[in-house]
Amino acid sequence: MPPKKLYIKTFGCQMNVYDSERIAHLLAAKNYHLVENPSEADLVFLNTCSVREKPEQKVYSALGRLRVLKKKKSKMIIGIGGCLAQQEGEALLQRFPHVDFVVGTKEISRIAELLNDLEAFGKRGLAVNLNGRLDPYATLPFSLPSSSTVVAFVSIMQGCDNFCSFCIVPYVRGREVSRASQEILKEIQSLASQGVKEVTLLGQNVNSYGQTSPGDLDFVELLKAVQEIAGIERIRFTTSHPQDLSTPLIKAFGKFPKLCEHIHLPLQSGSARILQRMNRSYSPGFYLEKIRDLRQSCPGISVTTDMIVGFPGEEEEDFHASMEMIEKVQFDDLFSFKYSDRPGTRATLFNEKVPEGIAQRRLVELQALQRKITWKRNKAWEGKDVEVLVEGRSKANPEENMGRTRTNHIVNFPGKTLASGSIVQLRIQKAYAHSLRGEEIL
Repeated sequence: MPPKKLYIKTFGCQMNVYDSERIAHLLAAKNYHLVENPSEADLVFLNTCSVREKPEQKVYSALGRLRVLKKKKSKMIIGIGGCLAQQEGEALLQRFPHVDFVVGTKEISRIAELLNDLEAFGKRGLAVNLNGRLDPYATLPFSLPSSSTVVAFVSIMQGCDNFCSFCIVPYVRGREVSRASQEILKEIQSLASQGVKEVTLLGQNVNSYGQTSPGDLDFVELLKAVQEIAGIERIRFTTSHPQDLSTPLIKAFGKFPKLCEHIHLPLQSGSARILQRMNRSYSPGFYLEKIRDLRQSCPGISVTTDMIVGFPGEEEEDFHASMEMIEKVQFDDLFSFKYSDRPGTRATLFNEKVPEGIAQRRLVELQALQRKITWKRNKAWEGKDVEVLVEGRSKANPEENMGRTRTNHIVNFPGKTLASGSIVQLRIQKAYAHSLRGEEIL
């Protein structure tokens, strides 16, 4: 049987990237291999995101293009997975007749079954049960990377119990469930045996790993166990919720040599009033205490965050409080978004929606402030020596190498082609808005 061609388009977060890798390996057992162009594919799979409005609209635009493509290739199979698939379910099949199957966030192991039904009976498929298998990865092969990959994602938990008033995750990923630690460690050992040097542990709130069965270790214990796996040189994790950032976890940054000096700690707003409306369960003062403790435990740690502007009821003084927090914390970088209603979340019921023009103006101002801070913090690296894990060739200049510092800064540097996975010492020569440039120390 000739091999079949699979194209996967991933929208949104790192969790979706991880899911896409697992799906690719699941479908490899059905003789599918990945291609880079949807026009070549026998199966196109959209792994979707609905956490914000923008990635959701990108999915609908992609489905419009695929409708045209399928008219030319009538036997092409189109599937939708991820958060939007979980959110909309059967409505996607009704709205888009050219879609062949929809699979939710906890049913990805059923993709092969849905394809079998489609091929044997011409039956369009739907699998969006959130209350079934606790671990949607339990029956899937490990996420084995390509031979050139030296960094990998590993999911350690699914879902969230925090129910922030703006967030759709608990409704499309389910309640918080930790994966068994032995399954996680077995997966990382498999990745290490194939040359992976850096792993990022993924979850909606990794800090609370193990608080729900069957985690059997807490998060710090899990980090310690990963630390002991031969071949793994670097450990990262995302995302953390400030309320669960414990003292032992903070101290782990200065204690575990393989744990990289970087944390992504979403703030969302600098206003105590807005944080309360968001159901974020901490105050700006509490957040600042966590930042202080992190920097005491690990001087030089890189801190990034998420911020939302235009949340319902946000006044100018609330926005100014967010700007003041950005000034106080001096984030290395941040991801910022305009608020958008997400179906089923409590914030959709809030009055006092912020006009689009005001939200856009606030976003522009916030991003301008952070660009200045990021530039200043990047400039501070000039003249310093750093350890860089080489990931491959530079996207900006294919004749140069590209890697990342332990603080998660991208560094491009000249010289002979180095193997992915090499660890080199560089001296930073110049800072740019989004990257650094270095030279190898001879």
